[in-house]
Amino acid sequence: MFSKQEKFLLAILASIQFSSIVDFMIMMPLGPQLMRMFAINPHQFGLLVSSYTFFAGLSGFAASFFLDKFDRKACLLFFFVGFSVGTVACGLAPNYEMLLLARGLTGVFGGVLGSLVLSIVSDAISYERRGSAMGVIMTSFSMASILGVPFSLFLANQFNWHAPFIFLGCTSLLLCVVIWFKVPSMSKHLEGGVNKEPMWNTISRIANNKNQRRGLYFMSSVMFGHFAIIPFLSPSLVANAGLSESQLPLMYMIGGAFTIFSSPFIGRMADRYGKHKVFLWGALVTLIPYWVITNLGPSPLWVVLAICAFFFVVSGGRMIPATALVSGTAKPQNRGSFMSIVSCVQQLSSAVSSYIGGLIVTTGANGRLEHYPVVGYIAIAFTFVAIFLSRRIEAVEGGGPASVEPVAEPVI
Repeated sequence: MFSKQEKFLLAILASIQFSSIVDFMIMMPLGPQLMRMFAINPHQFGLLVSSYTFFAGLSGFAASFFLDKFDRKACLLFFFVGFSVGTVACGLAPNYEMLLLARGLTGVFGGVLGSLVLSIVSDAISYERRGSAMGVIMTSFSMASILGVPFSLFLANQFNWHAPFIFLGCTSLLLCVVIWFKVPSMSKHLEGGVNKEPMWNTISRIANNKNQRRGLYFMSSVMFGHFAIIPFLSPSLVANAGLSESQLPLMYMIGGAFTIFSSPFIGRMADRYGKHKVFLWGALVTLIPYWVITNLGPSPLWVVLAICAFFFVVSGGRMIPATALVSGTAKPQNRGSFMSIVSCVQQLSSAVSSYIGGLIVTTGANGRLEHYPVVGYIAIAFTFVAIFLSRRIEAVEGGGPASVEPVAEPVI
């Protein structure tokens, strides 16, 4: 299905995603340790998570004005080097305040990486094969869960919480060297004159495109519901379900192992049966673990691991058709800027959701996390909103019903 060159490119992009995902994911299992060591409450821990996503959202918005004006490789290197340095800075942070600042710095660069990766995949892989390509990229989440997070926790337990950030930052810098020498220039999108449009035309073009606005609303709903739950997943499993901190890596390893097989399979299903249909069923099934996890009490280890593995498969799986759907609403000449706006919306929605979740969830006198079911109901509600919006998104490539860019319409 993919040529040798395409396979190499997808492997590099998946490696970048792997680094970015590990950097973000490691905060969750380190939550109980950081809350104990810094003597912080759930709200303050929520700020550690939302600071990354908030600044990632702002940088994604700013990047939308210039990403389509430069070679994709140059942009990729700039932001990945910045991300790597920011990750090292997290590892060197001596206290809560400096860690909070370093997480924001990492978010400035890391927030653009996701949109860059998606833009490169969308430029290099045709729409008809893009679901499969997105499935390959999504295996980076699997590997992050199986190898990245457990190894990071091993480093944290063997040394301290600083070690995983320093190790990840240094290995990411080595990957930058590989990209510099091995990845070819990617400037096909610069052909023509669309990339020379004035900066604010980027925003007005998206604002006047009803199809792309729907894509933004859709992705915002998906991320808002998801990140009401995610920051407190590990703390809740320790405080409410009875897992020990040393057992948390098992959740990521087993969940990631299942997604290695499920992500490529779901990608192929999205290409075969349609992105809309696969997202619909994935979103509906995700409602089950949303409710179960947020209402979970003391449970046997095998029950917790089974629930979390199911959650990893369905929540990650629905993002494959969702991302392919949204990427198909933009043409190659404008895709970098549009995907940066998508990333901005994703990150800001995640930041707001994490912040609100931190206000709702509290620690009881017995150490349990209270009011966690409330954020579960919020996640369920926003999933239904996303399902409704997904049915109204059309592709402008691949022979879809909107194969011609929609004419500008008044903003509603």
